[in-house]
Amino acid sequence: MSWLVTGGAGYIGAHVVAALADAGEPVVVIDDLSTGERSRVGSADLVEGSILDPSLVRRTLRSHSVRGIIHIAAKKQVGESMADPVKYYRENVVGTCALLDAAVECGVESFVFSSSAATYGMPDVDMVTEDTPLDPISVYGRSKLIGEWAVRDVAAASSLRAVSLRYFNVAGAATPALGDPGVFNLIPMVFEALAAGRAPKIFGDDYPTADGTCIRDYIHVADIAEAHVAALRWVSSGDSSYQVLNIGRGTGSSVRDVLATVASVTGVSFEPEVVARRPGDPARIVARVDRIHDTLGWTARYDLNDMVSSAWAGWVERHGEPE
Repeated sequence: MSWLVTGGAGYIGAHVVAALADAGEPVVVIDDLSTGERSRVGSADLVEGSILDPSLVRRTLRSHSVRGIIHIAAKKQVGESMADPVKYYRENVVGTCALLDAAVECGVESFVFSSSAATYGMPDVDMVTEDTPLDPISVYGRSKLIGEWAVRDVAAASSLRAVSLRYFNVAGAATPALGDPGVFNLIPMVFEALAAGRAPKIFGDDYPTADGTCIRDYIHVADIAEAHVAALRWVSSGDSSYQVLNIGRGTGSSVRDVLATVASVTGVSFEPEVVARRPGDPARIVARVDRIHDTLGWTARYDLNDMVSSAWAGWVERHGEPE
């Protein structure tokens, strides 16, 4: 019996694979390696290919006696999703439906779906609960919401037990080798600017927050991985009913908080450049996390300093020390 992790060679997926391995669980990975890296899966079996290939998926499920799936494989760049919506609906929606179809046909018992806080859009609330109205503003967010609906409805119509996990702002690395290879999120974007000798940018400092900059709930990727292990065990227990759960710390950090932490960790002094707001950036998005604690017994362990420190170690390993 094995667990399948789709997208297990990517940034978040590789952390989930490592956490399952540490827990003594046998793992098989499906990844097309479009953004993932073969070296990240460790000793787990890697099947190179797409979840859009039904024969490959079914063959993998049967040959590895897969009893549960953690579905992480997805396209996830908001800007790209708006420019190429067909790609995002094909990869994220059609891909998820194809995987669910194979799971039911092959008798898979448990399904953990990696969703996103992007499903909420721009909620005008102090704390975002799982019951906050959903109004995604990007194709990416809509593709994740449709994926949630598909998982919920298939679970209701079959014996599949399932849970959807809505990530907030993921950062950090469990080990330097598993650091975020992309430069799409705030912390690696700041690192890239510093390495190039540029001032990091703040997109707007006139928001209705304490320091005028946006506030987000940052969550360590190692905490994300542990939440997946807890979720898989919960849905595999046989006592579960479909749930949607936020994954965050329940604590907000502003852009200036993050930049101050980066300066402290790296020892590099800098003055950020304040530029115009980006369209669609809400002032504050912070998760309410009572439900995931009550349901899974899971609580985040790492703070912002841990995230920035581990992310910096990963950046240095991949790119070297800035000159």
